[in-house]
Amino acid sequence: MSYTETIGSRTYRFADLKTLMAKASPQRSGDQLAGVAAASEEERVAAKMALAQVPLRTFLNEALIPYESDEVTRLVIDDHSPQAFTEISHLTVGDFRNWLLSTSTDADALTRIAAGLTPEMVAAVSKLMRNQDLIAAARKRPVITRFRNTVGLPGHMSVRLQPNHPTDDVKGIAASMLDGLMYGCGDAMIGINPASDNLAAITRLLLMIDDFRQRYQVPTQSCVLTHVTNTIAAIEKGAPVDLVFQSIAGTEKANAGFGISLALLQEAYEAGLSLKRGTVGSNLMYFETGQGSALSADAHFGVDQQTCEVRAYAVARKFNPFLVNTVVGFIGPEYLYDGKQITRAGLEDHFCGKLLGVPMGCDICYTNHAEADQDDMDNLLTLLGVAGINFIMGIPGADDVMLNYQSTSFHDALYVRDVLGLRRAPEFEEWLESMQITDARGALLSASTHQPLLEGARDWMGIA
Repeated sequence: MSYTETIGSRTYRFADLKTLMAKASPQRSGDQLAGVAAASEEERVAAKMALAQVPLRTFLNEALIPYESDEVTRLVIDDHSPQAFTEISHLTVGDFRNWLLSTSTDADALTRIAAGLTPEMVAAVSKLMRNQDLIAAARKRPVITRFRNTVGLPGHMSVRLQPNHPTDDVKGIAASMLDGLMYGCGDAMIGINPASDNLAAITRLLLMIDDFRQRYQVPTQSCVLTHVTNTIAAIEKGAPVDLVFQSIAGTEKANAGFGISLALLQEAYEAGLSLKRGTVGSNLMYFETGQGSALSADAHFGVDQQTCEVRAYAVARKFNPFLVNTVVGFIGPEYLYDGKQITRAGLEDHFCGKLLGVPMGCDICYTNHAEADQDDMDNLLTLLGVAGINFIMGIPGADDVMLNYQSTSFHDALYVRDVLGLRRAPEFEEWLESMQITDARGALLSASTHQPLLEGARDWMGIA
């Protein structure tokens, strides 16, 4: 089905829904690289006007990637709930935007319709929204998950402590981990990107974190970000696996490039569940995504990069994840050119994930060859804090020495919690107070008050 829109004396024609969605997308370098972007701002406006008139039902009948050839499309269609969709089934994309922003639409309403939304519906409505709209709507929709603590409560924001090391040195990682804990970070998880995928090295890191966690009774969860096949092998060998990690994308072909399928993710999910290591819940999958991943694998099929990204959230939703992380600026300026594009993408990802019922966090980051700097990250950090982000990253000095990119620091987490009044996961806050790291309000205490923990940790690390 084709779509048209007239502006003045000029009529714009869009061959199909996939083309219309791409042309309506805010400007970004990835879509330009793919050759699917609007040729002018006027064409972009025309596409938005035409898209606003598309009934939501259309997305159930006009697949952007064919059902027969893509298992993500099949997942989206087969898992769609007509009952949950009933409440909004009469709306167009433009009407849906108005419904989302209405003061009468609350968290209960957004929870009711989540199973009736497809990623394409959610991506479409985001293209009609200003940044403030994305923030206002996402803020209404908390998504709460539990493993050893509770993440995503309204008024709370957690931090993934990322103590990476370029050679996987256990003492170096442990030192960064302790540093982050002393700043009150780590309630989302302690998650290491290993420099090696060697199973013995991965197991050594898992054992180190678990030994520390048990010794000091830290109510958090650990993760070593290796391929799910390595994690399954580690589980089979008795390693203490908490969260199961995998990078995912929004098409079957892109996921095949990661060496995964929905069936393999199901196997990994069931392996994690079999350990029964959660104490307050059983959400245990940790997924990472990023706009442009499908395009970089030549697996986007002419679909714009943001819509492909939102399709990845449908994959995540299938496995009841504990955390989903859009690593928003990591893939580089070929896909998100500058601070403005990174900011917009981060707000889109958070909004779309939350509408689908996914526990969204964001690695607020950029590579050193992007037209972005730390001020851009400060802006996005603040906006996402207002929008109700579930978690952000905590990296020593905001500079990851293993992955070589810029993210957010332990101090950045202190800043956004202070200015927005955000708390940590409640179980983790109780532990911080018991260890005399923070007071009852969650504010850091003087370092001298937690000298016993520091001394104990030095002994544990074998440091004189």
